[in-house]
Parts: sequence; C-alpha cells; structure tokens
Amino acid sequence: MNNLSSAQLHYLKKKRIHRHIVSFSRTAILILFLLTWEFTANAGIIDSFIFSSPSKIIRCFWGMVLDKSIFLHIGITLYETIVSFLLVIFVSLLAAVLLWFSRKLSEILDPYLVVLNSLPKSALAPLLIVWLGATQTTIIVAGMSVAVFGSILSLYTSFKEVDQEKIKLIYTLHGNKFHALTKVVIPSSIPSLINIMKVNIGLCLVGVIIGEFLAARNGLGYLIIYSSQVFT
Repeated sequence: MNNLSSAQLHYLKKKRIHRHIVSFSRTAILILFLLTWEFTANAGIIDSFIFSSPSKIIRCFWGMVLDKSIFLHIGITLYETIVSFLLVIFVSLLAAVLLWFSRKLSEILDPYLVVLNSLPKSALAPLLIVWLGATQTTIIVAGMSVAVFGSILSLYTSFKEVDQEKIKLIYTLHGNKFHALTKVVIPSSIPSLINIMKVNIGLCLVGVIIGEFLAARNGLGYLIIYSSQVFT
C-alpha cells in the first residue's frame, strides 16, 4: 500500500466506500421490509392469518428444528436438486457435443429443442406423474425438465461461437474433430458452462419444488403445499 500513489489510494477508498454502501443498503432494505411486515401484521393492517409474520415464521421454523422434521425435508429436496442438476449438466454436455459433431443433426433438432424449451414446465409435471408414477424419479425428472433444453441450446451456441481460427489451426496440425473439441471448443466454453451451471442450480430447485407439489410425501415442496392447506 505504501507504493501506491495518492490517486490510486483515493480510487481504492472510493471502491471500498461503494462496497460498504451497497452492503449496508441491501441489509437495510431487508430489515425495513421485515419490520414493516411485522408491524403491519401486529397492527392488523394485513391479516396475519393469511400473510403470517416474521416472528410467527421464526417460531414455526424453530419448532421444526427442535423436532428435526425440517432437516428431513431440506435433505430430500437438496438431494433431488443435486441429482437433477448433475444429470442436466451431463445430458446438456453430451447433447451439445453430438449437435456440434453433426451439423445436419443440429439443424434437424433445433426447432424441437426451441419448442421444448418454450413449454411451460409446470404443465409437464402432471404428465410426468402419469408416465412415471408418483416417485422420487418423477421429481428428479421434473427438476431436469426445467433446465435441460435451455442448457443444451446455450451450450451448443457457445460451442458454435468458438474462434474458428483456433479450430483451423488444429486441423492444420493434422488434428481431427475430436482434438478440436477437446483442445479448443470445450476449454473455450468453460466460462459459458459455469454461467449455465449458476442458472441451472436455481432452475433445478424450482423444478424439484414443482414436482414435490404433486408427487411427494416429503420435501420442501410438499411442506409448502401441506402448510398452505392447513394454514400453518
């Protein structure tokens, strides 16, 4: 720090102040929202039976912690989400590689992938129950269905946008298409893959929750539906 100029120190100070302001503002907004929610519920401005309140939620959560039921539901949902997430990544990579290897196949399947990605995934869950039964497999497939088609399209698009000059260099050095894939395409697409994974973990959780709404006896989705029915 002693080797930095006054301008650099001033810049670093501004960046540090900016980070502190952002962190403080985020925390303040959350606290203000919770305090407003608690106040309006206690004052009768909103119906606490319908909208609940932060204090009631904390008491309910703590009760579930004491009887350890919350850990069962979280564990099941977490397991289903991780399995569906890993399967989505595997299927997406495999499908994107196949599409990249065969341009004809990609042109044939492209409209189908677009249509499947556009389908409302919540509408697929009842069909999955009919096809697969009300099992944990159905919930995992429901989690996959939310993310897999968009992941295939995004990953394949990333493969196509790789610098063609680098691929030509591989061919010039007597490499084949497999070498181009492993040495250039996949390494160059790692940032896109990481971004896709960041999105997919949330999408898989949403899909799993949707599946648990309809086909589960445990998990956070089941807990949400059960609680909404008994107003707890």
